[in-house]
Amino acid sequence: MEEAILFQVEGGVAVITLNRPNQLNSFNPPMHKALRAALQQAESDEAIRAIVLTGSGRGFCAGQDLNDRNVNSGNTMPDLGESIEKYYNPLIKQISTISKPIIAAVNGVAAGAGANIALACDIVFAAQSASFIQAFCKIGLVPDSGGTWFLPRLVGSARAKGLMMLGDKLSASQAQEWGMIWQCVDDDRLMEEVLTVAHHLATQPTKGLGYIKQALLYSSANRLDEQLNLEKDLQRLAGRTNDYREGINAFFDKRAPEFKGN
Repeated sequence: MEEAILFQVEGGVAVITLNRPNQLNSFNPPMHKALRAALQQAESDEAIRAIVLTGSGRGFCAGQDLNDRNVNSGNTMPDLGESIEKYYNPLIKQISTISKPIIAAVNGVAAGAGANIALACDIVFAAQSASFIQAFCKIGLVPDSGGTWFLPRLVGSARAKGLMMLGDKLSASQAQEWGMIWQCVDDDRLMEEVLTVAHHLATQPTKGLGYIKQALLYSSANRLDEQLNLEKDLQRLAGRTNDYREGINAFFDKRAPEFKGN
C-alpha cells in the first residue's frame, strides 16, 4: 500500500504531500491520522521552520472520500457531525495555530473540504490549471472545515454565498483576482515558486511569524481594544526573542540578518 502522506525535509522546509492520487487525495481516517502526525512532527522539529502542503497526481484534494460513507436505504445514516468533530475540526485548528508558516501548493482541483483546508493555510499558491469548488451543496451538505469562516473573510459575503450555494468551479486565476489566494502561477513553475517562498520563510524570525499568525487569527473576532491588548502582549514576547536582537543589530551593522528562529 502507498503511504497516505509523504514527508520530506530540505533546508528547513518540510514538504507534506497528500498521497492518494487515484482518489484525488480525498480523506479517509488513515490519511487524517497521517497528516496530523506529519504536521505535529513539523511543529516539534526545531530544524523545520516552514511547511508546504501539496497533493500528488492531478489533484490537490477532493475532500472526503465518499466511498467511506454507506448511505444506502436501510442502513443507519452516518453521523457527519461526529466525523467533523473527530477529524476535520482538529485538523483545521492544527493548521491555523501551528507556530510555523504553512504554504498550500494547490496543484489541481481543491474541492469540498480540500478547498477549505487549502484556505486554512497561511499563503496559498495555485497552478494555473487548478480550481476551487465548494461542492457541498451538490450533495445536500453544509460547507465545513472552516469554509464558512475563511471564505467570506477572503472574498466577501456575496461571493461566498454564490460559491457555496451554486457550487460553481472557480479557476485559480479568478481566485487570485478575488483575493482568495496569494498567487496563481504556471503549472510547471508551481513548486519552484512555492519552495522559493518557503525557503525564504525558513530563514526568517520563526517565532515572530507565529505571533503574526496568532494576531490575525483573533483579529476578526476581537474588538479594537482587545486586539490592541493582544498586539501588546505578542509584541512583548517578540521583543524578547534572539531574532529581534539579531534584527536590530543587523540593521545598525548594515548587514543582512541571520535569524535562527528563536
